[in-house]
Amino acid sequence: MTFAVDPLFVDSFGLSEVVVVLLKVVLVFVFLLVAVMLNIWFMRKVISDMQNRIGPNLAGPWGILVTLADGIKLFFKEDLIPEKSHRFVFKMAPYLSLIPAFLVFAIVPIGGDFNRADGSEGVVTILGHDTLLQVADPPVGILFFLAMSSLAIYGVMLAGWASGSKYPLLGSVRASAQMVSYEAALGLSIASVVLISGTLSMHEMVLAQTGAGFGGFIPSWNIILTGFIPFVVFLIAGTAELNHPPFDLVEAEQELVGGFHTEYSSIRFALFYLAEFMNQITMGAIIVTLFLGGPAGPALFVPQGWWIGVFWFFLKLMVFLFAFVWLRATLPRLRYDQLMDLGWKVLIPLSLAWFLVLAGIRTGRDRGWSSVEVGAFAVGFGVVCMLCAGLLMMALRSARIARLAELEEDRAGLHEPTEGGVPWPN
Repeated sequence: MTFAVDPLFVDSFGLSEVVVVLLKVVLVFVFLLVAVMLNIWFMRKVISDMQNRIGPNLAGPWGILVTLADGIKLFFKEDLIPEKSHRFVFKMAPYLSLIPAFLVFAIVPIGGDFNRADGSEGVVTILGHDTLLQVADPPVGILFFLAMSSLAIYGVMLAGWASGSKYPLLGSVRASAQMVSYEAALGLSIASVVLISGTLSMHEMVLAQTGAGFGGFIPSWNIILTGFIPFVVFLIAGTAELNHPPFDLVEAEQELVGGFHTEYSSIRFALFYLAEFMNQITMGAIIVTLFLGGPAGPALFVPQGWWIGVFWFFLKLMVFLFAFVWLRATLPRLRYDQLMDLGWKVLIPLSLAWFLVLAGIRTGRDRGWSSVEVGAFAVGFGVVCMLCAGLLMMALRSARIARLAELEEDRAGLHEPTEGGVPWPN
């Protein structure tokens, strides 16, 4: 039942179908490993260009093999395990961060021809079998993504706890709080996409975004149908979920030595590094699938072909990978209180209010409301949300002023002379 959407599993399941599945698994795994290596090189090159530096240029042409050299170096470095650590959990934690990134990418459609009109959109033929260019397409694919992103939190938390040191533990607690906080906003933005698409399947979400939309030339992507707000929330929350700058407080060296992986070295540290950049690729692929149609795109000069979807998917993915690098190169790191305020006081209320707006509009259309009635509802609800947001900001501002006043009073009281006439030192 889980694989019923994929035509490979409709009729029978034998040895040839197993070979096709294994072939797709191996291709996705190899692609992710090579993509991570190129992504690290791409990040270093783009940042060096933005900062007017040379960047990697020695290992391979244009320094393209520098990540391979780093991996070989880390593989042969000494593997240190702290004496007071929980050895089993300490060794297992890096894999809990790495495996979810691969599993999430397994449900992402990366190609196929979505310009057909015969009901076989996105279907390709591999070894004589019709299938989809994705490892699996479960009917609850987006819930699988949320489950795997939640599982990655355990890798971070257990890495800090099992190290047997207080600084990694503090880093893991702060990282877990950050990831849990922004996962709430992430889930609410996804709820808006599910409401518009009417499905939890990643492949069916792409199908819902195929074809021309408004005016016959504007694409019917979810970024337009949901009103941009869920896309912005998802992009910010996803960046924080990745611990990517400016939300990289889990690795704030000036505060926590090195974050949750302070005690890790050699190949175990490389696994955390690999998971970080693999998660960037996976998150970019999820954003492309949910909001930009995934591999769906115009056929250009060739009427049909599986490579059309691959071309559009990787073109859109490269745009987001460049955006992630751009953010890393330009924005300073936030304070932790700013990070938590942005998640709980801005993104979560905004995404929840926008979801209610979309739900009201969808309900109105199902009940046969006119465009004027739908517009009036949206405007009225927006005004109410703005008033609530204003009251919330006023309350937060008053609380902040009160806290600052109390701090000033406490500070003034500390500097008053004691009964013996000797003042407290400044």
